[in-house]
Amino acid sequence: MTDLKRTVLYDLHLRLGAKMVPFAGYDMPVQYPLGVLKEHLHTRAAAGLFDVSHMGQVILRPRSGRLADAAAALETLVPVDVLGLKEGRQRYAMFTSPDGGILDDLMVTNRGDHLFVVVNAACKEPDIAHMRAHLAGACEVEEIADRALIALQGPAAESVLERLAPGAAVMRFMDVAVLGWQRTELWVSRSGYTGEDGFEISVADDRAAALAEALLADPAVQPVGLGARDSLRLEAGLCLYGHDIDTGTSPLEGALDWAIQKSRRAGGVRAGGFPGAARILAELAEGPHRQRVGLRPEGRAPMREGTALFAASEGGEAVGHVTSGGFGPSLEAPIAMGYLPSPLCARGTTVYGEVRGKRLPATVTDLPFRPTTYKR
Repeated sequence: MTDLKRTVLYDLHLRLGAKMVPFAGYDMPVQYPLGVLKEHLHTRAAAGLFDVSHMGQVILRPRSGRLADAAAALETLVPVDVLGLKEGRQRYAMFTSPDGGILDDLMVTNRGDHLFVVVNAACKEPDIAHMRAHLAGACEVEEIADRALIALQGPAAESVLERLAPGAAVMRFMDVAVLGWQRTELWVSRSGYTGEDGFEISVADDRAAALAEALLADPAVQPVGLGARDSLRLEAGLCLYGHDIDTGTSPLEGALDWAIQKSRRAGGVRAGGFPGAARILAELAEGPHRQRVGLRPEGRAPMREGTALFAASEGGEAVGHVTSGGFGPSLEAPIAMGYLPSPLCARGTTVYGEVRGKRLPATVTDLPFRPTTYKR
């Protein structure tokens, strides 16, 4: 425990009564006195505040002064259209490996004269090393080590943030902007990891606690920990790196083909040119052999990560496994995501998860489990 890092909001978490747990090398709040279930439902009904300062923030600044050079360089590492990303917009991306696996997923923003990248906490150091190894000729790769990152999520997020930082309300999903609050510069994106409308806010370390307290002063806002963050993202059908996607899964297997724009596909103006392109482009054309799907278990028993999946109620070998699973508070039912062979991935297909020695039925369903509420 003594080796765990702490975010700048650590003392605030303790004052708020958080239960702290190790996560990605950090001492992070898993829940507050409200409890995971109520934190989840409060986020869906009003607004939840999350500390995501453990994630990596990186600026890619083109050495030539031309943003297109930085975008073109980044496209050699990801299968998405970065050159076509407009100023003031953000896009989901993935670092892929030479064999077509996923090294990490990330968000990339066009901020006019540079790209701003947010990577997962568990992959932060290798991701930054990866970018420095491959992009240093075209970009300065600058890790931002003096800014916290907080997320305000839920239907009340817009009105709460607009009162403090005017300009938030006019933003749409995946817009980014620099807003002002008490002479402090906030780097704001209208995005998040809950399926709800909301914002992620990068703020200087020395102002982070004050901003968090100002947001929490609104009666619509409650602090929310990792427990509810996980159940919220599961209901939204969003991947957790290292669980639902990893180096052993391709973007197509992970059902992330929507993130690969036409320009990077076969026949596109910049087709391929990224690690693992041969496999990924082939899977785009022919389909993968297996895929991530949503599952609705019958009854009340959750099918948690690692649960083996079978094609029949008796006999036969496991055909897949659950990668994320639990109880969906908004749905009042168990939900799960996992991998199945493509012939079993059709909506309505029944498979069986082995729970405490018994095979229980689950139905393949569309993702997300609950409709998203992004402001388009």
